[in-house]
Amino acid sequence: MKLGIIGTGIIAQEFLSIAHHLEKTEMYALCSTKRSEKEARMLAQEYSINQVFTDYEDVLRSEADTVYLALPNHLHYSYAYRALLAGKNVIVEKPFTPAVEQAMALSRTAREKKLFLFEAVTTLHQPDYRRVKEFLPELGTIRLVQCSYSQYSRRYDRFKQGEILPAFDPACAGGALMDINIYNIHYTAGLFGKPSSIHYFPNIERGIDTSGVLLLDYGSFQCTLTGAKDCSAPCSCAILGDKGYLIQDSPANLCQGIRMVLNDGTQKTVKNHSYGHRMICEFLEFENMIHRGDLNTCYQYLDHSLCVCEIQTEARRMAGIVFPVEVEQVH
Repeated sequence: MKLGIIGTGIIAQEFLSIAHHLEKTEMYALCSTKRSEKEARMLAQEYSINQVFTDYEDVLRSEADTVYLALPNHLHYSYAYRALLAGKNVIVEKPFTPAVEQAMALSRTAREKKLFLFEAVTTLHQPDYRRVKEFLPELGTIRLVQCSYSQYSRRYDRFKQGEILPAFDPACAGGALMDINIYNIHYTAGLFGKPSSIHYFPNIERGIDTSGVLLLDYGSFQCTLTGAKDCSAPCSCAILGDKGYLIQDSPANLCQGIRMVLNDGTQKTVKNHSYGHRMICEFLEFENMIHRGDLNTCYQYLDHSLCVCEIQTEARRMAGIVFPVEVEQVH
């Protein structure tokens, strides 16, 4: 894989710090804005990246076969669509797209062109998350699911003072649901699929949700997902069944450590997290799928991303949170 990295922000820098784990991947190019070109060249020198571009079209014309979009949320759809039209595989940071209609268009284009299209969301690829799936039958009939991810944003103080940054900007498809609670949706939908009904109760300031509670009704059980950028609390995921419960004392993007306690006193504790950084497992899987040409597995993950995107889109719109980018033409 010849990878073109689009963006030089925090998430792109985090990825570059773990890129040495990808033995089948060449860090081929780095693309920034003209304003960030100096920083891009410094990063390129540090991580031995030969090409630096300030025009995305140059990346699309280059020998890169895959692009990794580490960009603000509102740019995900347009940049991914252009890359697919150019015949590039695409890895796009979470959240996949602001609206489900955009996600469906990307999915359709990738499948028509037989290209890889991934949402980079750490949850699904963590070893301990897969153990959660294995443990579910032992819990009996599931009755309640509770996921909480509340993390006070460093940008919230500036937001309260009137400065609108991308994380809290409707024009950039920001907000707590898209940034924080999206991991909880991935966690739950990856285990149980799409719910029968969705209700979102956000705290809204200046047209954006700074925190909120998402209720998912699965018919036989209820799921409560809490995500906040305006306050903090211990993070956890819990699944309660009539034969016992499972709890994970870490946020849904890490999935580190599981404790299962059954009604008969049986206890199991698992901590199989293999790497020191949450992004390593997902990118190793992307690399291996592309190397093997495994489009079938890729499209299974893509179907999951479509389900999550449908949930968040319905939740937002129900709460009256609509992003300007949603009115863009969808191809």
